Amino acid sequence: MIRIQNVSLMRGTKPLLVDADLTLNPGDKIGLIGANGAGKSSLFGMLRNELHPDQGQIDFPAKWRMAYVAQETPPLERAALDYAIDGDVGLRKLQAELEELESHPDADAHGMRLGELHGMLADADAYTVQSRGEQLLLGLGFSLAQMNQPVASFSGGWRMRLNLAQALMCPSDLLLLDEPTNH
Repeated sequence: MIRIQNVSLMRGTKPLLVDADLTLNPGDKIGLIGANGAGKSSLFGMLRNELHPDQGQIDFPAKWRMAYVAQETPPLERAALDYAIDGDVGLRKLQAELEELESHPDADAHGMRLGELHGMLADADAYTVQSRGEQLLLGLGFSLAQMNQPVASFSGGWRMRLNLAQALMCPSDLLLLDEPTNH
């Protein structure tokens, strides 16, 4: 459960939230509606711990994992499929550690850790991540050929779909969509 208690947030002299209270229970589906500048993205920033309230408290379960769909996507040269899979940050960290250990001159000395990493990768469904990413992108309207194109080659609307794919690849307990229909 997420609990927001007596939260106030100012931006300059403008109050975005004043003494706000909210409880979100597991399974709740909530929509925030408001004019530009009303504080919707700022609330998400507080939930992501990027912003801190001027007053009050936000209690967020320590074990909950959060996925977030950003409003903007940088024009990257990374392939669309790789960008989507990057949403599973934990998996990417395991893959990077494995790659680093395997390239180490005395990789044999790290046999125990290599075994642990392979087990953790199996638990994270790393060996099916490519096909899961492809299926997800196909479901969002991408062709197989487009999956190898750089993120920078897509329009704003297609990049928003890539952001959504990245968030959906992330195992999460909370999914935050910041203006998902902006394009």
